Amino acid sequence: MTLAPALRVKTLLGDYPNTLALKSGVVATPRLDFDFADVKLPQNAFKAVVRGEYDVAELAIVTCLQAFAHGRPVTLLPTVVMAIPPHPCLAYNTTRGRLGPGDLAGKRIGIRAHSVTTVAWVRGILAQDYGVDLDSIQWVAFEDPHVPECVEPANVSRAPAGRTLVGMLRAGELDAGVVSVSDQQDGVLAPVIPDPAAALARWRERCNARPLNHMVVLHRDLARAQPWVADEVLRLLQQSAARAPDMPGADSIQSGIEALRPSLDLIIHHAFHQGLIPRRLAVDELFTM
Repeated sequence: MTLAPALRVKTLLGDYPNTLALKSGVVATPRLDFDFADVKLPQNAFKAVVRGEYDVAELAIVTCLQAFAHGRPVTLLPTVVMAIPPHPCLAYNTTRGRLGPGDLAGKRIGIRAHSVTTVAWVRGILAQDYGVDLDSIQWVAFEDPHVPECVEPANVSRAPAGRTLVGMLRAGELDAGVVSVSDQQDGVLAPVIPDPAAALARWRERCNARPLNHMVVLHRDLARAQPWVADEVLRLLQQSAARAPDMPGADSIQSGIEALRPSLDLIIHHAFHQGLIPRRLAVDELFTM
């Protein structure tokens, strides 16, 4: 009996401990041949994913919600490949005095882009947990949204060309910014939310949610033409993740619709109330073929 040739799929997937086994071929299947794109930072190719240029791709969940809401050919797989705790990411310049969540009205906060998932999480936490009026803040964005239909509100402005978020924050030209924890190692920048680890733990318990950032999507045409591909890709990603149980934040790298439902419900809520999507999507419709 001659086996059918493997289906070649153009794939975008970052280099993480939980994806290493799949990308290195340790986890494999004779049914699929993954043509991995040579892209160091997956987010740099998210616009191409939204345009339908990949068969299998990592995609930020807010970008996925926007793509789905505007009829782009993506269907979601219930698995998380990358998650970042949002509470430590909003930082201020300690040389300019203490800045807490209650001090943000009228301030200038730098963000990579208006629709970045971590930014959506941070805004939602500020509004829901600290009573911050998001409209009172001047948001300074450094990039355009990945989905062109995303309309930035009037209180989002564009940073000067050639400048960086961390550079402007360190120079005192921004009051705060959504940055990585690695940008805060020298003590000049520090979290706006006090004791962010404790705040994250309280948030997780109260919301029954986990932070999630990047999930995996299939091109909808492929998902409809070859329904088995979704299950096969999901199985391989789960096997690959099982080989990295000690990775940081491993409990947030979840799979399964029911396991992810509270977190997806919450990010959909934040995305809708922040005007990032035109209607409140239902979790289950994201997985329709």
